[in-house]
Amino acid sequence: MSTTPQGTLRTQDFLERAIDLAARNAAADGGPFGAVVVTPDGREFFAVNRVTADNDPTAHAEVMAIRTACSALGTFDLTGSVLYTSCEPCPLCLSASLWARLDAVYFAADRHDAAAGGFDDAEFYEFFARSPEERDRALPVRHIAVERRTAPFEAWAANTSRTEY
Repeated sequence: MSTTPQGTLRTQDFLERAIDLAARNAAADGGPFGAVVVTPDGREFFAVNRVTADNDPTAHAEVMAIRTACSALGTFDLTGSVLYTSCEPCPLCLSASLWARLDAVYFAADRHDAAAGGFDDAEFYEFFARSPEERDRALPVRHIAVERRTAPFEAWAANTSRTEY
């Protein structure tokens, strides 16, 4: 396969598909984001941003593509698969990619392109770089040591038929 300074021609093709999905979705009053998950055996799972369509703040194109692939394949583990997305994944989508155990993520537009288009995720990236005290001012997250707090983990450990992940 031919390569370019920007990766393989196949990578370029999948990024173009993600961009086309995003542009069509934006023209239809959806979010301007599209994504494709490609499995090692070549199966392709396409998705677009559905945040406003589904009233779901987690329905980003990347998350939707991962959900679609996992559902169709009957697994939560996408090892060997690659995510191609029209724009740099936000922290939510990067986390989903890690949990899905994707082998790689390729994106077209970057976070600065998104910001110029009205989608500035800088606050979310910066949140994780802040000190705990600074994060607490933005979104209080508190640990409360309830006596039975480890009961779910004990039940998990005792369940001999559990599915490890």
